[in-house]
Amino acid sequence: MEGSLGFHFLTFLIIPLPNFFIFCTGHTDSEVRCIDTERRALLTFKQDLIDPSNRLSSWTVDGDCCHWVGVVCHNLTAHIHQLHLRSFPPVWDDSMTDEQYRAQDEAYERSKFGGKLNPSLLDLKHLNYFDLSFNNFSASPIPEFLGSMKSLTSLNLSNAGFVGRIPHQLGNLSNLLYLNLGSDDFSGLYVNNLRWLSGLPLLQHLAMSYVNLSKASDWLRVTDTLPSLFELRLSDCQLPFIPPTPTVNFSSLLTLDLSWNQFDNTLIPSWIFGLRNLVSLDLSGNNFQGPIPVDLQNTTSLRHLDLSGSNFNSSIPNWLYSFSRLEFLLLSSNNLRGTISSAIGNLTSAISIDLSFNELGGKLPRSLGSLCNLREIRLSFNKWSQEISEILESLSGCLSDRLEVLGLSDSQLHGHLKDELGLFKNLSKLYLQNNSISGPLPLSLGNLSSLTYLYLSDNQLEGTLPLSLGSLSSLIYLILSNNLFNGTVPQNFGQLSKLQVLHIESNMLEGVVSKSHFSNLTRLVAFSASGNRLTLNVSHDWTPPFQLFTLSLRSWNLGPEFPLWLCSQRILFYLDISSTQISDVIPPSFWNLSSQFSYLNLSHNQINGEIPNNPSILSTSIIDLSSNHFKGSLPYISSSVIVLDLSDNSFSKSISSFLCFKMNDSKSIGYLNLEKNNLSGKIPDCWMKWNSLVVLNLANNNFSGNFPASIGSLTLLKSLHLYNNKFSGNLPSSLRNCENLVIIDVAKNEFVGSIPSWIGHRFSSLMILILHSNNFHGHIPKELCALTSLQILDLSHNKLSGGEIPKEVTSLQELRSLNLSYNLLIGSIPENIGAMGSLESIDFSMNQLSGQIPSSMSSLTFLNHLNLSNNNLTRKIPLSTQLQSFNASDFIGNKLCGLPLSNNCTINDVNPDKENKGSEHNGGLEVDWFFVSMALGFVVGFWGVCGPLLLNKQWRIMYFQFLYHMGYKLKSLVLL
Repeated sequence: MEGSLGFHFLTFLIIPLPNFFIFCTGHTDSEVRCIDTERRALLTFKQDLIDPSNRLSSWTVDGDCCHWVGVVCHNLTAHIHQLHLRSFPPVWDDSMTDEQYRAQDEAYERSKFGGKLNPSLLDLKHLNYFDLSFNNFSASPIPEFLGSMKSLTSLNLSNAGFVGRIPHQLGNLSNLLYLNLGSDDFSGLYVNNLRWLSGLPLLQHLAMSYVNLSKASDWLRVTDTLPSLFELRLSDCQLPFIPPTPTVNFSSLLTLDLSWNQFDNTLIPSWIFGLRNLVSLDLSGNNFQGPIPVDLQNTTSLRHLDLSGSNFNSSIPNWLYSFSRLEFLLLSSNNLRGTISSAIGNLTSAISIDLSFNELGGKLPRSLGSLCNLREIRLSFNKWSQEISEILESLSGCLSDRLEVLGLSDSQLHGHLKDELGLFKNLSKLYLQNNSISGPLPLSLGNLSSLTYLYLSDNQLEGTLPLSLGSLSSLIYLILSNNLFNGTVPQNFGQLSKLQVLHIESNMLEGVVSKSHFSNLTRLVAFSASGNRLTLNVSHDWTPPFQLFTLSLRSWNLGPEFPLWLCSQRILFYLDISSTQISDVIPPSFWNLSSQFSYLNLSHNQINGEIPNNPSILSTSIIDLSSNHFKGSLPYISSSVIVLDLSDNSFSKSISSFLCFKMNDSKSIGYLNLEKNNLSGKIPDCWMKWNSLVVLNLANNNFSGNFPASIGSLTLLKSLHLYNNKFSGNLPSSLRNCENLVIIDVAKNEFVGSIPSWIGHRFSSLMILILHSNNFHGHIPKELCALTSLQILDLSHNKLSGGEIPKEVTSLQELRSLNLSYNLLIGSIPENIGAMGSLESIDFSMNQLSGQIPSSMSSLTFLNHLNLSNNNLTRKIPLSTQLQSFNASDFIGNKLCGLPLSNNCTINDVNPDKENKGSEHNGGLEVDWFFVSMALGFVVGFWGVCGPLLLNKQWRIMYFQFLYHMGYKLKSLVLL
């Protein structure tokens, strides 16, 4: 609190300070002993409390209650005045490890009071201060009897776990100065109205954050009637709108927090800017629109302004730079555009400026460096397009020994980091990730002895990692990933004793890493160094000094033996040691730890042996064991697994035990990949409990038989891969229930029957349909042409016949690849095929298509693969840059001419007039008997052969059967 707000608030706190110090020191005046009725009231109150850590052990029957923990008595009357029964959540400290924080958090959870509040508290007639905050009275409403404790001036029930409707009886506490019913998260408290607040005329502080006030349409009218109110906090209260009341008093209001309510208001109501004494205004997270309101300049007393998370979509108005008293300016996430004016130098009191997550650009004004009180500058996620050295130079004046936080990540910065960086001696947090900063790291970086957070990832930094990094003894986070660093890892990294998070992945580091690199990293909890060419050289019995949460060493050399030191990591939940040249059997001690993982990736090694058949072992959410040499039966998995990839291994035998294990338990798995193993046999009808599956891949195995009907229970399925097995029978009709399918690939199986027409009706989102190399027969159903999202259609290598290629196929405007080759299709190529402008590949080869190539095909500008060979196509190939660019082999086996074929169509293109010059000389009466005899021969031959076939049905049937079988045999010979 600053200014008048700070004065009022401190005055309020100072009133009970003497008694508070008495409470903290654990004693009162030696002559004072508590009053017996009040002592008995506290003992009765204690009986209904749940006290898991026995915090109230001093509350005994024969004790002096004025000496009890949490009790403060008046030093003259001995009446109980205060009850301090709050619990204390851990507060994050940069020097604290995650493990230490967790330990404190666990201690806090154990220390919380619970149970219920006993009405015996009503016997404490002089109680004026009652704090029960940060406890756990879950599923319990706030007791109505608290409204009868008329002497209360301060009531704090924040974060205490109470739920339900706030009792209106609290409005009887007419002496109340301080009321906090808020929370840091969803509380479960609500009100129907706030009329009861009008009974609290002395109220100065009201906090109800996260209380559901969606029905309290009277919130502004009621709070405006509280003449002494100087602090109002109603963030995250689900308030629907701010009433546009023209006259609002709030004459004493110093702090107004209405953040994160998602108001329906388009603009900020003008009455807010009439609050001339307002010191702190927080309207963040409410999605106001339009420009920043000009009336805001009337609130000249502002010290703290937070308008972040709105949609102002304007430039920063110049009058905003005139707030010379403003200390905290927070305008992040607002779509602000334009530049920052040099007038920002007028904000001489500014301590923190946050303009991140906007569309600001240009250059940062040098006047920013003249704001000598600045401690934090957050300008990330903008478009500064400036050299980083220029920015640092402009800030290196009076800020060089004062600036603590500098955020410029995702800002399109470029250039080199130069030695001026070392001038910022008090810099604690530096965020420069995701820019285009290049060059080596300056040696002066080692001067930043206060640096705790250093983010330089996703740049173009190069060269070796300087030894000066090892002198940053305060570092907690060091993020250097996704750069171009080369050379070795300095051994003095091992001296960074406070380091908790180290990310150096995706660089070009190489060489050996030994135990000396980790010697003092006792606080390290996250180590990510994947994508480098590093070798870990430690002894077989090495025990690391750290306990990690996350470890990622992909592409390191850890093998050939399995790294046993991993078994010492008791809290590891993310592990990636894929592609690390391990060719060993996994020890049982590691499998015993695996249940603690949330992510486990051992893929692309040569790990062998069998996985123990214990579902508690494979209970990790995400498991990738692909591309190894695991063998034996598939292991049982826990219902908690979400992603499982066992592809490219040597698992064998049946899938039945794996699939049907614990059929009463529904599986959570969404991704299952068993591709490229030696699994065989029939698929059991056990898919009913796998209904969370989104991706199912059983390709490249030896499965056989009909696919079971229970596949229809996978209603969330989007991707189905059955490629290269021996499945037979029809596609199961129950598959039509899987309406979310995007990919169907059942190629290289032995499926039979016609292609189901319901595919076109049921799968409106289908993008890939691959049915090639099966035994489907019949015609191509026109219903497939309703699949408007289809991009790949492959029906090749089947026995499709009957109808032509459906003309409706040209409506598939998204289609990229169309393969109908190796079938028995007849008819012509659809004339309007040129309308399929997205086509990149067409294969109609090895069919019986006839007619000419449609001229519209020449307009397929994206076409890069075409095969029309071995059909009955005739006439000239249409002229276009596209079609003539293909090989002649793409057109052979037809009766075509023109480029790229060697037959240049000269015979077909001759002029009939020029061919009949002789007839012109004879008056046009000369008869060419060659053509006459050819015509007569054709007539005689046709009726000699076809006449009996037309007249005799039996002959006709036998003849066409003969032709069909001969044609099929000839085609088979050609294929062989």
